[in-house]
Order: sequence, then structure tokens, then C-alpha cells
Amino acid sequence: MQIISILSILNMSLKRLQQKRVCLLYDLMNAANCSSIRCMTETDLDAVLIIEQDSFPVPWQREHFQHEIAAPHSFPFIAEYNGILAGYVCLMSLFEEAQILDIAVAPEQRGNGVARKLLDYAIKLAREKDAEVLALEVRASNFAAINLYERCGFVRSGLRCKYYEGMEDAVLMELCMK
Repeated sequence: MQIISILSILNMSLKRLQQKRVCLLYDLMNAANCSSIRCMTETDLDAVLIIEQDSFPVPWQREHFQHEIAAPHSFPFIAEYNGILAGYVCLMSLFEEAQILDIAVAPEQRGNGVARKLLDYAIKLAREKDAEVLALEVRASNFAAINLYERCGFVRSGLRCKYYEGMEDAVLMELCMK
């Protein structure tokens, strides 16, 4: 009985450590490929929309991004590489919860650490905004994204059946920030 209790405590401690991990280990080669992260502006939207359309079957429209730029609790950022927009993330933070609403990387930049750098930045900002939980949803078929999120400490917290276009499930994921 005591061994089971000890194993249970160790397992809970390990889970807490995994959840608190904030993507601290960069692949230095990949992280170097993204030269800067800055606030998204209206002038970025043409390039953002191209990436959005290349990334999602039902992309956000310009108005969605304009709303994120203007909203007081939204924090849209872009990653640039050699002056070219490589990816973006839209973070919303309100009270104790933050949510990644949208994140995408230009097809030619995928696999270069851009998504990781954007995700790390979103996590850092959510912590600065005193969020206790950072949530997101991802297509069940997007194994690369799910793998990245899990490496960064996100855990699966639910499933929305047939959420995308009434056909594909959404995996709900959360990172405990406390």
C-alpha cells in the first residue's frame, strides 16, 4: 500500500514538472532562424493572410486579425526572419486564463523552430499576464503541432468531436502555469 502511495506521489510530481516546463530547451540552430518577434500590425496582414490561407482549410479573414490587433485582451505577434514574416501567434489573456487562438508558420519556414519560438513567447507573455492556465485547440490530425505542444508541457484535456467543418475532432490542450 505504501509503495503505491509513493508511486502515486512520484507520478503526480512528475506530471507537475512536465506541466510547469516552459519549453526551456531550444534547438539553438532552429531558434537562431527566427530573428525577431514583434507585435502584429495592420501592415502585416497581407502576409499574415497568405500564411493563414496556406495553413487552414477555413482560414480567418482580415477582420478577425484586425479585431485581435485592436482588442485590449488580445496579443497578436509575428515572427520575422531576415525581414520576412515567417509566422504568427494570436494570444488572448483575460483574468486567470489565456488561450492561443491562432498560430501558424509559413510553409517554407516549417521545421525551422519558428512555431517553437512563437509558442515560447506566448507562454512567457501569458505568465506575465498572471494566467494560471494556457489553453488551445488543435486538429486531431495535426500530429506535428500536438507533438510540439506536448514537448512544451501541454496536456490533453478534452476532445470536441467533429469540431472542424463538422468532420474532424479538436484536441483540447492546456498548460498549467502555476
